[in-house]
Amino acid sequence: MSHNSQRRELYSPHSTGLLRQARQSAPSRPVGQPGLQEIGRGRPEGSGTDGRLPRVHHHLDAGTHRRKASAAAIGTAYASEDISSRRRFLRLGGAGALSLGGLLQARLHADAAGVAAAAKIKACIFVFYYGGPSHLDTYDLKPDAPSAVRGEFQPIATTIPGLQICEHLPHMSKVMHHCALLRGMHHRNRLHDSASIETHTGRQAAQGDREEFAPIAQFFPCHGATLSALWRDRGLVVPHAALPFVFHNVVDVPCQGGGFLGSSVDPFRIAVDPEKRSYVAAELSPRDNLTSERMQSRLELLSGLQRSSKMTPGMAAGLEAFYGKAFQLLSASSVREALDLEQEPLKVRERYGIYTAGRQVDDHTTVAGPGEGYGSHMRGQNLLLARRLVEAGIPFVNVYDYKQQGKNWDSHGQNFELHKRDLLPPADKALSALITDLSERGLLDSTLIVATGEFGRTPTINANAGRDHWPDCYTVLLAGGGVQGGAIHGASDKIGAYPARDPVTPADLAATIYWRFGFEPATHIHDRTSRPWHVADGKPIREIFAT
Repeated sequence: MSHNSQRRELYSPHSTGLLRQARQSAPSRPVGQPGLQEIGRGRPEGSGTDGRLPRVHHHLDAGTHRRKASAAAIGTAYASEDISSRRRFLRLGGAGALSLGGLLQARLHADAAGVAAAAKIKACIFVFYYGGPSHLDTYDLKPDAPSAVRGEFQPIATTIPGLQICEHLPHMSKVMHHCALLRGMHHRNRLHDSASIETHTGRQAAQGDREEFAPIAQFFPCHGATLSALWRDRGLVVPHAALPFVFHNVVDVPCQGGGFLGSSVDPFRIAVDPEKRSYVAAELSPRDNLTSERMQSRLELLSGLQRSSKMTPGMAAGLEAFYGKAFQLLSASSVREALDLEQEPLKVRERYGIYTAGRQVDDHTTVAGPGEGYGSHMRGQNLLLARRLVEAGIPFVNVYDYKQQGKNWDSHGQNFELHKRDLLPPADKALSALITDLSERGLLDSTLIVATGEFGRTPTINANAGRDHWPDCYTVLLAGGGVQGGAIHGASDKIGAYPARDPVTPADLAATIYWRFGFEPATHIHDRTSRPWHVADGKPIREIFAT
């Protein structure tokens, strides 16, 4: 969708009256619901000096503002360097064939001085509902709002007295005592690419709020890449995995890798095979029938290159690290076994959801619905695989619910039909199964689950019975990882348009994830020009956690 058409939908005649009224008369606090743990910092909406929500994109110093302006150009230079370095690897014996390129040029120096506490979790599963679910039709219903806002769905009770959620989330209603809701999440990006970038990195995209129509280099690293860099000394075989594809708008959205930290901290990518209903990872299989004897020969070649006067110490160290990582992966039997879902009892697989495959649409031009999205019948099994990867020792797992923009949660038309038919039932079943499964296995307290889209949907329903993009207020669900079950942090106003209390941002969410792993936001990472960056510009949302 173009920027101009997006602006038209945001300020259409169907929405301006109610939204203007909400902006002018948002209550400082919502009416409390009995039995809820409404916790937060007590910050009302409009607490900034200019009457708007306070700006949250803080930087290390004044010079960082100049850095942000040049970030896109720097990122382009990094991309060129990565490409040329990969070509050098290919010429030096085919190392790039294992898709682990970039270790030569990665010049990260992770500064652990900001680590203030021991890790409180061992793993995080970050579930991304690409397209933007409607907060008003999931976890923040407004049954007393005008009909143009409240929509068709009815609220149902949950395991937390006073907390109601959508009637089409019956399985989640039974596990809300394990969950916390952030009802004041917000940012300023109204387009999918920039909103997804801020969601996955905790920072505004360097190029601003826009969609990308040609590939660009990623600048800021995603959560898992940052953690991979901070964990480099732990010697983890796979610190960060992403599945079951790279999500895509017109181009692959540039927020799913290492950014300025380099491709050496890109995630271990796992791909779904929708026809075979299985998962594969190219890095786990030798290419071209590469035998152990040939691999040993390559190691000997590496030793010879290291002794060569033509190879610098840095080049030799890079090759050694590259091959070392490759051999670790090839011998990672626990990870390989985790990909085989046939090892799971059928009853467990059914708990997450097994669905019939329909038409598989894998491009941004063909008109199709979310039920025809690529691999959409595997949405439940994706979360089962995430659990198995955590059990195999992988501490950070990204799960992308949909691959292709336009065949996902982006419900500009038929919002209610799509949510109740295609979107909510598999998400409800899979997420509740993951929470229950981890709890039964004794892993929920040590595993933080984050479930979010890149934004919410407009409070007012448009002429196509849909809801449009709305980053001004939406809800993020957290489960496990030490959260206070049933906690509600923040609140939206009476029509779900703006935070009424305790607004938070993706920067705060990023800070919370790093803090739970033992890293305070002020922990430093360095880009490849040795510039320091805090791992997050926000503040941890400590109030929702028991410890």
